[in-house]
Amino acid sequence: MPAAVVPTVCIQAEDFDVAAEIARMTQGRTDIGAVVTFSGLCRDEAGRLAALELEHYPGMAEAEIGRIAAEAVGRWPLQGLTAIHRHGRIAPGENIVLVVAASAHRQPAFEAANFLMDYLKSRAPFWKKEYHSDGSDGGWVDAKESDDRAASRWKLKPGE
Repeated sequence: MPAAVVPTVCIQAEDFDVAAEIARMTQGRTDIGAVVTFSGLCRDEAGRLAALELEHYPGMAEAEIGRIAAEAVGRWPLQGLTAIHRHGRIAPGENIVLVVAASAHRQPAFEAANFLMDYLKSRAPFWKKEYHSDGSDGGWVDAKESDDRAASRWKLKPGE
């Protein structure tokens, strides 16, 4: 019987390297047939964002993401699962979040990555503040109902 998968959860200020994270997960592994990644970037659709400031509650954020990642490992036959979320000041075009899910087959990897991202967007304890390129403070970014709706399609185990 394969060893239990222990998800990797990192919350860090520094950038991450998507290819390096995939290599770390797959190095020397022949049981992985699919790796699905999602990388979220800071976007500036209106052309006025200088940066986002992402704040989190240390300890609580890691625990909550770890809990959701463990739920994913329990739901799908995974060989690996990584979630990296940055905090601090992030400029447009820079990385914010990475999810890497590995499985013997593609469907479990896709579903686990999707599940984890839906919960990261809607439930992870992060707060975003916008800073505009004209020097003004854009204020705190409100949660989106669409993110809550996306997460609601996944039913957590009772009590979670």
